[in-house]
Amino acid sequence: MELNSIKDAFDRVTKKQKLSCSKIQEVIDQIDQEIEQALQKLQSANGQNSQLDYVSVLAELKIKLKEMAPLSQLESTNKEVNAAASKYPKLLEKSFSPDISKAYRNVEFDTHTVNEIIASHFYRHGLFEVGDCFVEETKEPESARSMKILFQEMFQILDAMKCRNVQPALNWAAANSDKLKQSGSDLLLKLHSLQFIEILQNQSRDEALQYARTYLSSFASDHMAEIQKLVICILWTGRLDRSPYAQLLSPTNWEKVAEELTRQFCNLQGQSCESPLTVTISAGGQALPPLLKFMTVMTGKKLEWQSMKQLPVPVELDKEFQFHSIFVCPVSKEQSTEDNPSMLMSCGHVLCKQSITKMSKNSTRTFKCPYCPSDIDATNCRQLYF
Repeated sequence: MELNSIKDAFDRVTKKQKLSCSKIQEVIDQIDQEIEQALQKLQSANGQNSQLDYVSVLAELKIKLKEMAPLSQLESTNKEVNAAASKYPKLLEKSFSPDISKAYRNVEFDTHTVNEIIASHFYRHGLFEVGDCFVEETKEPESARSMKILFQEMFQILDAMKCRNVQPALNWAAANSDKLKQSGSDLLLKLHSLQFIEILQNQSRDEALQYARTYLSSFASDHMAEIQKLVICILWTGRLDRSPYAQLLSPTNWEKVAEELTRQFCNLQGQSCESPLTVTISAGGQALPPLLKFMTVMTGKKLEWQSMKQLPVPVELDKEFQFHSIFVCPVSKEQSTEDNPSMLMSCGHVLCKQSITKMSKNSTRTFKCPYCPSDIDATNCRQLYF
């Protein structure tokens, strides 16, 4: 892929730069060492021949620096860096088309919806002042700020966690414990675990034990292994960093729990964890190269491109952008669309609507399922949503 070749070229440039920096530092260290030795000789020089000593030391330093030839040492590495760096922009220009308008389609956007998406993007990332300014300048109604109220609470909790204050998160998780259980999340236990470790580090052993009895014991039936590990940590009070459980002190534990809280908060609010604007732009960036190639091949058929309802070429996106299955009718070999959706038959097999319509003669008779001997009544088929 082009992206792989670009990444390889970028890696070569960075590798050359690192080697060059390492060589420069090595040469500087050599020069510094020679100068330090010369200074020590000058400081130790005394007596009647001190002037001669100064001259001889400086002459010796000059000879050593000349033999070292620092500029010559750096010349070759700098040439390699410059060669790699000069090739990289050319590769970028060759790989990326500067004119992406070929893949552009004249689509009418709902300005209000687009503004809401942009405003929610700001609020979702905690940029509340920027979001308010955007809403005000676009003259959107106050309803556009509804996302702000949703995410203000979340960022207050996350800001508190950055200061190792887990109490606001515990309050939120406790208030939504039933919903968290339904989604299979153990967020409440993770938050209590963080609080327990903080108490063990900053307070007494008795207080940590009391906290475990009060808040952790209720999780023992489903999470015995985790509870046992936490309780054993009490034996290492004051020296937990030297214990087999030192990883419990890692800051990454707080980061992971903060990410889990963000996911669960968005989930309970009926929102996606990632900003729709971010996902759309990222997916569009991956889809753009094959579309540009298609338009280069299909030169002169711009009107046909503008009227297409489906993408003309297959576009492979990463798994994070694959939100549902794609169904291809086993009879017509066509991919399902809004006009030709997938339909679930009474026998449990699935065909596209157009295939069922043809086989049933516009729902005037029953037909045999192509997979099993069941007789299918088209009127009993239901649309299947992935």
